[in-house]
Amino acid sequence: MTTVTPYRSGLRAGRDGFAQLLLAEWTKLRTVRGWMAGLTLAALLIVMLGVLFATGSRSSCMNGPIEVPCPAPPTGPGGEAVQDRFYFVHQQLDGDGSITVRVNSMTGQLRKPDVTPGVRNVVPGVTPWAKAGVMIKQSVRQGAAYAAMMVTGSHGVRMQHDFTEDVAGRPGGGPRWLRLTRTGGTIVGEESADGSRWTRVGTAPLATGKVRIGLFAASPGDLTVTRDVIGGSTTASRFAEVTADMDQVSVRGVAAGGTWARDDLGVTLEADGTPHHPGGLVRSGDTFRITGVGDIAPDVERMPAERVLTGVLTGLVAVSVVAVAFVTSEYRRGLIRTTLLASPRRSRALAAKAVVIFAAAFAFGLVAAAVTVPVGRALLAGNGNALAPLAPLTAVRMIAGTAGLLAVAAVLALALGSLFRRSAVAVIAAIVAIVVPYVLATTSLLPDEAARWLLRLTPAAGFAIQQSMTAYEQVTARFAPADGFFPLAPWAGFAVLCAYAALALALAAHRLRRRDV
Repeated sequence: MTTVTPYRSGLRAGRDGFAQLLLAEWTKLRTVRGWMAGLTLAALLIVMLGVLFATGSRSSCMNGPIEVPCPAPPTGPGGEAVQDRFYFVHQQLDGDGSITVRVNSMTGQLRKPDVTPGVRNVVPGVTPWAKAGVMIKQSVRQGAAYAAMMVTGSHGVRMQHDFTEDVAGRPGGGPRWLRLTRTGGTIVGEESADGSRWTRVGTAPLATGKVRIGLFAASPGDLTVTRDVIGGSTTASRFAEVTADMDQVSVRGVAAGGTWARDDLGVTLEADGTPHHPGGLVRSGDTFRITGVGDIAPDVERMPAERVLTGVLTGLVAVSVVAVAFVTSEYRRGLIRTTLLASPRRSRALAAKAVVIFAAAFAFGLVAAAVTVPVGRALLAGNGNALAPLAPLTAVRMIAGTAGLLAVAAVLALALGSLFRRSAVAVIAAIVAIVVPYVLATTSLLPDEAARWLLRLTPAAGFAIQQSMTAYEQVTARFAPADGFFPLAPWAGFAVLCAYAALALALAAHRLRRRDV
């Protein structure tokens, strides 16, 4: 018997060639002018549409018949956008001290839609987040730090501080004793049903030194949501005010015999100098009847930063067309067999295409968003628009997230192209999966809850990565997708899009492994 010794090469075995696949796919992408032009077009659309929107958006205020620049809106201690409009009756507190009061009742009036044209329809009522109670505030400057204990219209007793912080006390109404105690740099909020047994609600920090301590009342507008025949909705906020009756006022730590100062914080003036919807105080002995309008809360009405990224939707369509063509052109021209010969493991060829289109879409999207966000916001501010503050880390997440949104959408479109192997069908499928749900959810064409479900369950959830605004329970507003509020957190929404792209890529790889190509 003859023994045959198998041949063994002296060369070290190489890797599976994935790096070579990446290089080959990148060479294909960059050498086809139409594809690179499509990615460039996507970036230009994002920049140009964003700049066009910012250039055309202008805001101003009126002083009688005269158009004037709007005053700078207040910002809170942390730089956040805030509302700080209320009636404040207060004294100066230099060191430690406390204030106690019994809130006996809250009444008010609301402006409703007019039944008879031209006749104001004002009815008795109190909005759910109308509030009255005791407050310690750093100063009477709008946006200054504060802590407050309050009775609300429908949310029971609350302790709130520095606009964004809210702690619930006991639910329900009825007469309620409230107390704030300052010790050093800490304020403690307490409540009582009888004035003798007290329950701590929460604590808040406040810098030492001179502060203002006193009583307040405020009422946000009455929010009305109306729906049309096709299920869309519009929102209107109408005038509302609250009047609180308080007594048994006790202040410790202030100068004996100190007088009460009054401030209608944030009140606007008519052309003739008279206050527009002023608050007020009527005092009878130990009883304080305080009327207030406005709110003490985060301001969610200012223009968010993502508004300048209005061109991303159009850019996404352009990126999807390129991603689909990147794979379907090989089926159309019969080149897919040549591509697969380069890799015995067929799914590796698809993975290489996915990595290349992801990286290319991310790079073009990153440049476009990095230009659009600062330039667009500068143009908006120059046109007098009130912009929501944008924290540096939020800006980074928004810009990089926009690039990631385009990149993952490109991978999803690539996978659909590999599945359907026909450009028109794959592009339509990508648009139906991502663009259509987003448009339906953010244009008030659907009821708010239906819109939220679309942005939870479809790839359009990925647009949540762009949102910069936060929804707050203590704010009277419509937190709907049409107003820029997504039902999922930014990274959670982005994860939904990634899951769809991964699933589509897995299905495409499974089909590709079949020997029917």
